[in-house]
Amino acid sequence: MLILRDLHYAIEGRPLLSGASVTIPDGHRVGVVGRNGTGKTTLFRLIRGEMSPERGEVETARGARIGGVAQEAPATNDSLLDTVLAADLERAALLTEAETAEDPNRIAELQTRLADIDAHSAEARAASILSGLGFDAPAQNRACAEFSGGWRMRVALAAVLFSQPDLLLLDEPTNYLDLEGTVWLESFLARYPRTCLVISHDRGLLNTAVGGILHLQDTKLTYYAVPYDQFDAQRRAKLMQQAAMKKKQDAARAHIQSFVDRFRYKASKAKQAQARLKMLERMEPIAAVVERSVAPFTFPEPEELSPPLVRAEDAAVGYDGTPILNGLSFRIDQDDRIALLGANGQGKSTLSKLIAGRLEALGGDVQAHGKLRIGYFAQHQLDELVEGETPLQHLTRHRPEELPTKLRSRLVAAGLPPEVVDNPVEKLSGGQKARLLFALATLEAPHLVILDEPTNHLDIESRDALSQALAGYGGAVILVSHDPHLVESVADRLWLVADGQVAPFEGDMADYRRLLLSQRGGGGRASEKAAVDSVKRAARRSAAEARKDLAPLRAEATACEKRVEKLEEMRALIEERLADPTLYEQDPAKIETANKKLGEILNGLSRAEALWEAALEKLEAAEQELAGS
Repeated sequence: MLILRDLHYAIEGRPLLSGASVTIPDGHRVGVVGRNGTGKTTLFRLIRGEMSPERGEVETARGARIGGVAQEAPATNDSLLDTVLAADLERAALLTEAETAEDPNRIAELQTRLADIDAHSAEARAASILSGLGFDAPAQNRACAEFSGGWRMRVALAAVLFSQPDLLLLDEPTNYLDLEGTVWLESFLARYPRTCLVISHDRGLLNTAVGGILHLQDTKLTYYAVPYDQFDAQRRAKLMQQAAMKKKQDAARAHIQSFVDRFRYKASKAKQAQARLKMLERMEPIAAVVERSVAPFTFPEPEELSPPLVRAEDAAVGYDGTPILNGLSFRIDQDDRIALLGANGQGKSTLSKLIAGRLEALGGDVQAHGKLRIGYFAQHQLDELVEGETPLQHLTRHRPEELPTKLRSRLVAAGLPPEVVDNPVEKLSGGQKARLLFALATLEAPHLVILDEPTNHLDIESRDALSQALAGYGGAVILVSHDPHLVESVADRLWLVADGQVAPFEGDMADYRRLLLSQRGGGGRASEKAAVDSVKRAARRSAAEARKDLAPLRAEATACEKRVEKLEEMRALIEERLADPTLYEQDPAKIETANKKLGEILNGLSRAEALWEAALEKLEAAEQELAGS
């Protein structure tokens, strides 16, 4: 059991915890939520004993092992598998002693204890965890030193999951995972047999992997024994109730105060006035509901371009002449919302760079609309912000002709508080840096935005604000994200990037979860569904091929529709001119010309409507054929 009693802690005079208390029973899995900067990470450091509270105490069971991921696994020559196995210190010590023990009784004790902790299946368990986090069998036998820091963070996570501490503390574990690793981790944590606290802004994880929410707000801790969506509904209801109670109390206080003001100096009413004054003093004020709203994201509205924005035919892309992806045939229209699925290293970012024009095709044909503007956001760009420069200076470099007041307005509209616009970027929070990048990426009102992991530094409310902004955006979206909720709320098409190919994924995110869990061994009944999933995948591939034929039909129908709309606008203008009495007082030749032009438009409109109707019929027939297949 974890007990926090009356915790007080402040940083530079700013209280993060003040009288914070909570009890977490053994075996509970709890999501820790709160706005950025409220002190969630500090709370974990207090629980681990890395810092001491100014007042209060942290109580855990005697001898309880507390585990978490503080830093990446060291860059040693030990294999990933050996690194993870070494995290179980008791197993490692017992195996070492068993190699040299000679006393039969001690040998028996060692073997009994090794059996109790299931030591002989340890290697299989460690391999399963590494596989779930994206390391295949060959990778598991490679040295840690061969992997980058981000991948070694995954190894460190695998090690702490394997060691199964009595109290597992995870601080934003999905930040260094891809979508596939995130889905696997959700499944793993949902079955974790001991107490787990996880700080996360991932709504999907907080709804599926935990059974309770610990909310840190206004220096206090409140525990809700429900997943995130239910917590959010309860919290909002509580805020509404509190607001209603305050409104009622304010009205009562005003009424009583009015009586006191009127009669406190009138002898016949003085006692009653004094009694009401004491009533006011005893009335405990209800705090006003003050919840800091999240600044919205704003994307400038682009003008509409004729489709497609981007088209590829049998293209290949890669680096240094070596293809990573082959046989790329696709089109992107302005109303597309596409999410790229696939494990890290399969080529999602490479495909994004090809679409953005940052990589040239190695073969085949890739064509972009001549007027296409693209906004590109990628997490690595956070490191490309110029240290020492302010957000205002970054924007000025891109728009030197604009007045500073206009640029400041742009930054505030992007969600940056006015007081940080003149601060060096290194002093901004992760979320503020991300908002600056969004402002830079969308400065030119792009027709297509490419978002590569846009949410790592955004809290839940900011992620919801981003989703709402994308829903109202008038351009195309290419999204790469480890946040399943964002993918589900934004994308209406899924592309799977795997094995050097890109193909439409015909299922939804629930189908993709099942597919991943069957492949990575975390789905419980998933192994029984492997054969069924294989058949489904084959069917989806067949359907994907059929859907390719629909794209030009949709484009043809859209083009016909726009032609009809344009002719309707021209007809309305001519008819408006002909309805103007002053036209008949001018040169009669102008009337004849206008009537002739109207006749041409009406004839063209008739033909355009016929073509539109035929295009819609072909598209409908193709869609029905696809639905029946």
